[in-house]
Order: sequence, then C-alpha cells, then structure tokens
Amino acid sequence: MQQPEAPTSADPIAPSDEAGIAAAVAAAGLAQEPLLVMGNGSKIGMLRPVQAARSLSTRNLTGITHYSPEELVITARAGTPLADIEAALSERGQHVIAEPPDLSALFGTNAPQTIGGIAATNLSGPRRVAWGAMRDHILGMRVVTGWGEVIHSGGRVLKNVTGLDLCKLLAGSHGTLGVITEVTLKVLPAPETIGTVVLPGLDAVAGVAAISAALGSPYSVSGAAWLPARAAARVPALAAFGAPVALVRIEDFAASVRYRTHRLRDDLRYDATILDDATSRTVWRAVRDVVPHGATDAGAVWRVSVRPSAGPSVLREVIDGIGATGYLDWGGGLVWIAAPATAPAHAAVAAAARAAGGTWTLMRAPEPLRAGIQVVPPEPEALARITRRVKAALDPRAILNPGRMYAGI
Repeated sequence: MQQPEAPTSADPIAPSDEAGIAAAVAAAGLAQEPLLVMGNGSKIGMLRPVQAARSLSTRNLTGITHYSPEELVITARAGTPLADIEAALSERGQHVIAEPPDLSALFGTNAPQTIGGIAATNLSGPRRVAWGAMRDHILGMRVVTGWGEVIHSGGRVLKNVTGLDLCKLLAGSHGTLGVITEVTLKVLPAPETIGTVVLPGLDAVAGVAAISAALGSPYSVSGAAWLPARAAARVPALAAFGAPVALVRIEDFAASVRYRTHRLRDDLRYDATILDDATSRTVWRAVRDVVPHGATDAGAVWRVSVRPSAGPSVLREVIDGIGATGYLDWGGGLVWIAAPATAPAHAAVAAAARAAGGTWTLMRAPEPLRAGIQVVPPEPEALARITRRVKAALDPRAILNPGRMYAGI
C-alpha cells in the first residue's frame, strides 16, 4: 500500500489551546502560507495530498470539557482521541451513535484518531443505515476560520435553532473551511447485547434482497452487509462458512435480541446461523474498519455510495472490468472496492458509480495518483460556484488544506 504523505519541512505547529490555533492560522494568513491541517494524521493518506510549508495539528488540544450522561451530550476538544471519549461513555453505558470506523489498518498507521478528525471527515460505520451519519449527531462545534477568528455553531441541545447550522457544512469538509477545535455530540445508551443473523451462500443480488427484507422488518436492524467468500475469509469468525455471507445485526437488551434474531431467521426462511454477542462485535468491527481491504493489500481503495439495489451491479461491473475485489455495507448502499492503483482503474470505478447514479471517494492510493486525478466527483458548475463562495467566505486566502478535496481550492 502507499505510504502516508511525507512530513512537512518543519515540525507541526501544535498549540495546546484554541487561542494558539487562532494565532497560528492568523499568522499563516498574513504570510499567505498554506497549512496542512490535521489531528494526529491518522487519515492523512485520504483524498488529495496537501502541498504546504507547515502543518497545524490539534493533537495537544485535548480533554472532555462537558459530559452530561442524563442529557446524552458530550463535548470534547478536537484533539481528544476517540478512544478516550468511548471509554468515558462506556463507563456510563453509552456510546457514539455513528460508530465511526478505525481506518488504521487501511492506511497503515498507528496514530490514534481524534474526535475532530472524525467530525471533519464525517466518517460513519455500519450503524449509518439505521441511525444516520456522523454529522447528524453533531450538536455543536467551535471552529477557527481562515481569518483566524473563532466561531461557534450549534449548542448542547438537540433542537438548537440559533444561527446557521454550520456543523452540517463543516462536517465532511476535511479541514478546508476551518480548524475544528471542539465538538459536541449527541450520544445514546449502548446496547447490552448484539446478535447477528448470518445467511451463507447467497450471491450479491440475493444477499442484498435478503438484507433489504431484514431492514424492512419490524425487528430494528442496525447493520446489514454482504461479503463475498474472499472478504469473509479475512474475518476469522466468518472464514469457517467458506462462502459469501449476508449479515444482519440487531442490538438491544439480551432477551429482546434473542427473540428478534430468531424471529428474523424464521421470517427470512433461509438456513441461517445466529452469532453470539462476542462474535458479533468482532465481525461488525471488521466490517466497520474495512478489514477485508487492510494494509496487506497493495493498490487503491474506493468508497462508492449508491442506492442499495444498485450496489451488486456496481460491484459486479468493477470485478469483471478491472479485476477488483469488494464488499457491501449499509444494506448494499456502500460499496467498498479495492483494485490496482492506476488511472484506468480509477476511471472505471468512477464510471460505474456514475452509471448507477451514485458518488465515489478515493480513500487510499499512492500520492502521485491522488495528486493527478479527481478524488471525489466534480460538482456541477452551479454547485461549484457555491463551494468557491463558501471557501472564500471562511478561508479567503485559501490557506487551510488547499487542494485536499478539489484541485485549486
């Protein structure tokens, strides 16, 4: 696989408070020096490489500043490791709703991911299919704009309606509009038990039909994926099936999970297996963290988002066309694809996504390839004009992660 981007010529600027972040951005703006904005750099190999003389890191901006278990709200500074937040929530029987993935295996890094990085990339795991994306659970943010000014959007309550909802705009902006310094999240009680219904031997089309039926059932499914035999073989708990597997997850109290998984198995009328809690957690962690396309594979990795019914056809097209491998999450709506890191392979993935009316993101590739191609779909001109206007309003000197998503901005 590709190596992470080479470090910049100087050590990262890593202030320990928000004022230091603001001062660093203001100074860079006055000098018109671009900054590579990051937390711990765990996802620095994603999207386009940033050409910058200096790096600005939030890694020293750490700590949980507010946690109200009764109100299901937690606030932490951007550099706080996600693991620290999860540990604090676990003590009170709660969890981060969006189930953000740990992509360290995909990028070949051991750097702990931060809450600011998760918010900036808007990454969500298998629970996305039932509970929404990461941005849907962000109640508030503090951000330093390219002007060096601190802005605050949202608050600590779900129905906060004060001002513009900049949280939705900044989540997924990859540090190109501002440096996130603090994030407030809505959280929920963690499930007591997880159960998984495994349907072995189904091809992609039949597998998606089965998990779609499960998602439409009254049993509150919180995860639905399909793995071909090769991908399943990389997950120890699934390797014994020796076949493609469709996976359906149910989370809740132990008695409820036991009842609902058995009823779902009976309703689907397949020769299914039910995995216990410990095994289920291992399996879904592997699906979430893209273990089937981990660091052992060379080449590029893409995420394609389409309507669930189109997932199998997209996967089949790239398998037949460029010898890709892949699997389906989000009920078939998220297609993870691995293929040789070449421009023709990238063009084939993009074409398959467009033909299905979907979108794509180049998640991993060698730096020369990422620098020379579009890593996300080009926007229609009307939308691109809005993007440029928003960038100009929040980062007028274009110093924050320039070119990370689109060349030239």
